[in-house]
Amino acid sequence: MNIEQQLSRSVMAAVKALYGQEIPEKTAQVQQTRSEFEGNLTLVVFPFLKISKKKPEDTAQEIGDWLLEHEPAIERFNVVKGFLNMTIARKAWVELLNSIDDDATFGCKKATDESPLVMIEYSSPNTNKPLHLGHVRNNLLGWSLAQIMEANGNRVVKTNIVNDRGIHICKSMLAWQKWGNGETPETSGKKGDHLIGDYYVAFDKHYREEVAALQQQLIAEGVDAETAEKRAKDEAPLMQEARQMLIRWEQEDPEVRGLWKMMNDWVYAGFDETYRELGVAFDKIYYESETYLEGKKKVEEGLEKGIFFRKDDNSVWADLTNEGLDQKLLLRSDGTSVYMTQDIGTAEMRYEDYPIDKMIYVVGNEQNYHFQVLSILLDRLGFKWGKDLVHFSYGMVELPNGKMKSREGTVVDADELIAGMIADARQTSDELGKFDDMTEEEKQHIARIVGMGALKYFILKVDARKNMLFNPEESIDFNGNTGPFIQYTHARIRSILRKAEAEGTAIGRLEIKDLTLSEKEISLIQKLNDFPNVILQAGKDYSPSGIANYCYELTKEFNQFYHDHSILGAESEEAKQFRLVLARNVAKIIKTGMALLGIEVPERM
Repeated sequence: MNIEQQLSRSVMAAVKALYGQEIPEKTAQVQQTRSEFEGNLTLVVFPFLKISKKKPEDTAQEIGDWLLEHEPAIERFNVVKGFLNMTIARKAWVELLNSIDDDATFGCKKATDESPLVMIEYSSPNTNKPLHLGHVRNNLLGWSLAQIMEANGNRVVKTNIVNDRGIHICKSMLAWQKWGNGETPETSGKKGDHLIGDYYVAFDKHYREEVAALQQQLIAEGVDAETAEKRAKDEAPLMQEARQMLIRWEQEDPEVRGLWKMMNDWVYAGFDETYRELGVAFDKIYYESETYLEGKKKVEEGLEKGIFFRKDDNSVWADLTNEGLDQKLLLRSDGTSVYMTQDIGTAEMRYEDYPIDKMIYVVGNEQNYHFQVLSILLDRLGFKWGKDLVHFSYGMVELPNGKMKSREGTVVDADELIAGMIADARQTSDELGKFDDMTEEEKQHIARIVGMGALKYFILKVDARKNMLFNPEESIDFNGNTGPFIQYTHARIRSILRKAEAEGTAIGRLEIKDLTLSEKEISLIQKLNDFPNVILQAGKDYSPSGIANYCYELTKEFNQFYHDHSILGAESEEAKQFRLVLARNVAKIIKTGMALLGIEVPERM
């Protein structure tokens, strides 16, 4: 139990003793005292005035007097109108620090066999292109969210749905057939996902040329410009061929399926390399080529039950007008499925594989409508979590020069980004002299940790719901709200602890007798004490940024303390012991917090 909970219970006891009435714990909450007032924690007494039938000042004074007599954690108090400001006794702070020190996983709850099972879907790549900066944000958010949900005592299944079928996949396949000349990752020296991405771009280039030529021809024949453009896009030979290839794929044509499998295998090998570099993984991967047929079955079931309806052209739809939406296509007139059908099928397969209590989809905010519809459809089809599915909707990543477009080849490639961040970390650390007295192997190891830490922190510190502007140059900085600043502080503390150990200082359980604690030391203990609530709130809000900003605030608080207080050169052995334990727990919680973001912290930098 932390000090806030302890005082809340004591306030409940005080109100009952003074006014003869029990109150719920939520009305006895205490909060940190505002900086302009004396005290550490404050109780707002206005909720108790109906019970006390007294003025705010008198009620606060009576509760304060009772607490001073019965609650040993309180050293003194003052009353400002209806606010009871309490100063916590030194012994209580030390006991709190000891309790934090005793708990290796302070702030995190352990899951049991009865804990809710949460499935989190993230990544969701297409097999027609390599992962880019947008995927990086998705993967980092998904991985971090999984760690946060686990830290809140949930059982978690991390899952990925790979979009390995559809017209966009056929575009890459057709382009390789036409212009590939048998090129492979081995013959080209390219990662498989990059090779296939090149052919997706090539298809678009040739397709646009066809559209432009056909559009001009139609206009010359007297067709108006708008109609000509629409017809040209639809009638272009390349698009017709791609559609035909998709139909052959769905008919399980051996030649098309063989080409599809070969090219997808190249892509998966490339994806796996990128995932390893990002430090993310999955417990289960689903493929839309397997789930779309399940989706079609569920749609046919819904059709039989009257949940969906068929139009004259044989297409199948859901009518959502009662929910204030429109009608949603589920099967095209030729029987081929759409994304919604595939998501229904994926949900069915997952529900068969796992007894899911909550489903969280990590998908960009351009799909808000899609998941609003999916939730309604899954609920209609009888999925117990359908109505309450969570769409973890995040904003787009933009660049200083605008948005990314994969068809035009203007994306920020994930592999190039990762390599660049590590190279920048190495260069910056070399220039600042951070790598003195290290082997080349150590330098590269730490450059990777710092570069990836800079990338991950820069992305995760931003509220996920907002669009973000990505500028790599701002992220690798050893000052300010950056990953390297936090990592460097952890490494500094670990260095202090190693020096203490080398000097023969044993860091044990604190028993402080004469030490007076400074405001900065108390503030730092309070900050450590906040960590469980920060994790809890991050889980409720689905907010990695809450963890990131807490880590920064804790790091900043420690550096302010360290600026004013020597640790190894403390004025007494007692002060030295106390500050070493304090520093050790700051490092521990920085390490735990950054791990929730998927970020490593080095022992030295």
